[in-house]
Amino acid sequence: MDFRSDNVHGVSPQIIEAIAAANHGSASSYGADDMTSRLEKRFGELFEKEVAVFPVVTGTAANALSISAITPPYGAIFCHADAHSNTDECGAPEMYTGGAKLFALPAPGGKISAKMIEETVAEFIRGVHGSKPSTITITQASELGTVYTVDEISALGACAKANGLRLHMDGARFANGLMSLNCSPAEMTWKAGVDVLSFGATKNGALAAEAVIFLNLDLAEDFGYRRMKAGHLISKSRFLACQLEAYLADDLWLRNARHANAMAAQLAGVLEALPGVRIPTPVEANEVFPIVPRALAEALNDAGALYYEWNANESLDSNEVMLRLVTSFATRDEDVAKFKKTCDACI
Repeated sequence: MDFRSDNVHGVSPQIIEAIAAANHGSASSYGADDMTSRLEKRFGELFEKEVAVFPVVTGTAANALSISAITPPYGAIFCHADAHSNTDECGAPEMYTGGAKLFALPAPGGKISAKMIEETVAEFIRGVHGSKPSTITITQASELGTVYTVDEISALGACAKANGLRLHMDGARFANGLMSLNCSPAEMTWKAGVDVLSFGATKNGALAAEAVIFLNLDLAEDFGYRRMKAGHLISKSRFLACQLEAYLADDLWLRNARHANAMAAQLAGVLEALPGVRIPTPVEANEVFPIVPRALAEALNDAGALYYEWNANESLDSNEVMLRLVTSFATRDEDVAKFKKTCDACI
């Protein structure tokens, strides 16, 4: 019953097999191999347009480099206060942009809105004495497991265009968000105004593979140099490309995300049936944030459940605790069943 993160589980067997297959023979280095070349065509088919694709190893690199490509050193970057780029990337976006400033916007449910951006931009009245509004970055699915609807993303895209901003999407859990909305990758991104996407795979079954995908090709100019200078162009790049190829093949990425979302929904169903438990944010992807009696949290811990206690600015009684439960492609039915049995025993 390990619900700490979707990073705690291993790698999809299909991706392990792809890595092993890529290990035979030799291939050109630094992205000149056939597998890397095939990725742009495959992603182009997926997003229904020509795209520029740059594999990297980590989500932090994908986010920071993406944002740096669309934000000047004097720029303002608007994000949710709980966004990974703001709370968990050690200032990487500021470093890679050469000094741009993150403006963290608190909002319920893990999502910012176009109205919030409009109101915030309107406060920038000091000209060159303040940062220049430049970029919006949103997380899909959000840090609280909620999902931006296509209409919400479109509103942000329209807001960005009207104010001369660029829109970046942190898609560390892109597949989970997509499965929740049941729409196409194109509808959730460039058709809604997203310029550049950090396409995540590691949390959903890859070993270590993310991709910066430019949906607006004009913004991709010189990104190869940016990635190289940052130390994120790996020499044996076929081992990134083969993961992403296997990830997309036969809809593995969608099947993995569908399973993870379904496991989270089952956990939420178990918890919602218990007295004294409430879930303040909708369970729309693969994360559940219940507020539970402390006695229940302790019983789950004693039964071997692994989770993190969380603080999402919710009002808690002294006998309550908020948990973060994250499911993955590897979460088993028996994990949920054992979780339910433990909870039932506490009633």
